[in-house]
Amino acid sequence: MSSGYRLTASTGIHKGDREYQQDQVALLKHSRINGCVLAIVADGMGGRSGGRKASDQVMMTAKQLFDRYDPETDDAAATLRQVVEEAHIVIKLTAISSEEEPHSTLAAFLINPGGDCYWAHTGDSRIYHFHGSKFIKRTMDHSYVQALVNRGEITEEQAAVHPQSNILMGCLGTEGDPPVDAHFIAKLRPGDALMACSDGVWHYFNNGEIGSVLSTLSAREATEFLIEKARSRGRGGGDNLSLVIVKLEPLDG
Repeated sequence: MSSGYRLTASTGIHKGDREYQQDQVALLKHSRINGCVLAIVADGMGGRSGGRKASDQVMMTAKQLFDRYDPETDDAAATLRQVVEEAHIVIKLTAISSEEEPHSTLAAFLINPGGDCYWAHTGDSRIYHFHGSKFIKRTMDHSYVQALVNRGEITEEQAAVHPQSNILMGCLGTEGDPPVDAHFIAKLRPGDALMACSDGVWHYFNNGEIGSVLSTLSAREATEFLIEKARSRGRGGGDNLSLVIVKLEPLDG
């Protein structure tokens, strides 16, 4: 691993004001390779247990494939694509055997020991990349309102309060193949931070707020602060919340 930083990380999950927890979040450290991690968020949908079944399948698939992953010989982008494809199929098979319609979003990023990073997402769970408090990039939701923003029909601010902001254009477990967007960061730097989260979290913050939280607080404190703040801003109508934060802390000296 690069001598310029150390990874610090934290996950957080809260039921919000919902009756059931359908989100799932995990930060997986590779069993054989130091400095290789996979962060993953899945927001399950579809009835009381359907959504939980779907997000469970995402986690199980990710764990199995990451366990077999070898950064020396395997392609990280292909591994993430495989997680999406296999989870999609397993969720569809679950649907056949149950009355519910299980679906799930997926947002995952994989950091290799060399500091290169790959991410993939489907649905409206997001991944953010910051350097210090400076916003670098985020995923674009596969949602109805994001499509309106892309076409210039509404602004980002209008999208946040749009009554149909929860309508997805695609995710795991649907009839058609899920849309998947991927991104590659050639080299993460000391001072970088990555966050994956469900819409129950990002819905309540703009980029500037997230950047300032990630740059001033530790990964653990940032996780707790964002959950607490989203809960109060949700005013009793908040969704399930899940997030994972990974920070590249510069080594002193």
